[in-house]
Amino acid sequence: MNQLPEPWLRGIDANHDPVIGHLLRSSQQIREDISQAVSGLTLEQIWSRPNGAASVGFHARHLAGSTDRLCTYLEGRQLSAEQLAELKNEAEPGEDAASLLARIDTALDRYESLLRSLMPDQFATIREIGRRRLQTTAIGLAIHIAEHGQRHTGQATSIAKIVCSG
Repeated sequence: MNQLPEPWLRGIDANHDPVIGHLLRSSQQIREDISQAVSGLTLEQIWSRPNGAASVGFHARHLAGSTDRLCTYLEGRQLSAEQLAELKNEAEPGEDAASLLARIDTALDRYESLLRSLMPDQFATIREIGRRRLQTTAIGLAIHIAEHGQRHTGQATSIAKIVCSG
């Protein structure tokens, strides 16, 4: 089987600043890994909570929702009432694999669009997070979106392996 290397090893993206190029590759890694973890799972497996752990469905929905919320901050805005309400429902069972993956794709499309428009001279631009308006930089926030996405992708992958083996 001729398998591609991980996205970060698929060549240098000459069209973007190296930091942005790497973040775009990280987003691609999230897409590939979460799709592999979630595709083919039954509704029961997606929402199963082995030993009380958070479900694959929660991690997938949270990945999409948190990416959306963090993108709002990256745009320099605060969260809407709808975004805050959605946050409260992330653990509620219901969505199937296709729906969760579509939600993730939409959030990552938004993230990638914002990355492509972020210029190096904007990296240090201050962004405020949450009601307390904690400060970070635009590039710090963009990096955190990738880190956070990788964290929940890894957790979803681990839980998927547990529910499929048991």
